[in-house]
Amino acid sequence: MEATWRWAPVTAIAPIAWGTTYYVTHEYLPASHPLYGAVFRALPAGLLLLLLTRKLPRGSWWWRSLVLGTLNMSVFFALIYLAAQLLPSSVASTIMATSPMVMMLLAWGLVAERPAVTHLIGAGVGVAGVALTVLTGAEAVNGWGVLASVSAMVLSSVGFILAKRWGKGADVLPSTAWQLTAGGLVLLPVAILAEGAPPAVDAPAIGAYAYVSVVATALAFTAWFAGLRRLPAGTVGLIGLLNPVTGVVVGTLVAAETLTPVQVGGLALTFAGILLGRPVTRKRPPAAGVSARRSAPDHAAGIR
Repeated sequence: MEATWRWAPVTAIAPIAWGTTYYVTHEYLPASHPLYGAVFRALPAGLLLLLLTRKLPRGSWWWRSLVLGTLNMSVFFALIYLAAQLLPSSVASTIMATSPMVMMLLAWGLVAERPAVTHLIGAGVGVAGVALTVLTGAEAVNGWGVLASVSAMVLSSVGFILAKRWGKGADVLPSTAWQLTAGGLVLLPVAILAEGAPPAVDAPAIGAYAYVSVVATALAFTAWFAGLRRLPAGTVGLIGLLNPVTGVVVGTLVAAETLTPVQVGGLALTFAGILLGRPVTRKRPPAAGVSARRSAPDHAAGIR
């Protein structure tokens, strides 16, 4: 279990990278093209990973890639893009922070992974910490933005658990490439029909698209799915709380926002929740034969 927990820092790359996308999307990307925003995020990332892996899906992975790509990538990215434009980042982040609870319940039903008590307590503490950190209550909330954020949270939670269930027998990098490519291809004709020509972009927007696609998507999703393979869903969900926390930290450092003492306390609670979800290492007593061999004289050493 201790070796498994070492994947937690790798998994944390994903929510930290995702937490930066709220600011990048709001500040640098065109608000009127959420579908193209999702396409430009998913498809280049998928093609990049596909070029690195040089593997095509086989058997059931053709339709699995389509399902997971739609849930985890195309629809999810479009809804997140829309939520980032319609909601304050604090509100959008807080809604997404409820995903640990949803992931735990779905994992219980879909992969027979019963949540530990510490996971449930950690999720409650972590979500409370996120609420203290990011909820300001000073801005009006757009109902369509809330609906987009809630839908993104539910769909991605379903997709992540299905990826965990179906992931056996497929390497992480190729399966991530297939999902991203499928998600981008599914959404491309929809974007053309709904939004017409692609948006005109300047140099900062091009850089923002590149960052979101390569770092916050190709790298982040590879790390996330690697963690889903090796960690309990409840633990991965708790690590995901770093997403909104990162959003607040980026806002503080880049946008010169100030953290109040209550927000600092919220950050502490969030990290406490993540630590509560840490797998417990149980040391098994050595077998009698092993113990006897270890205590017996080393005759081979005497021969030497």
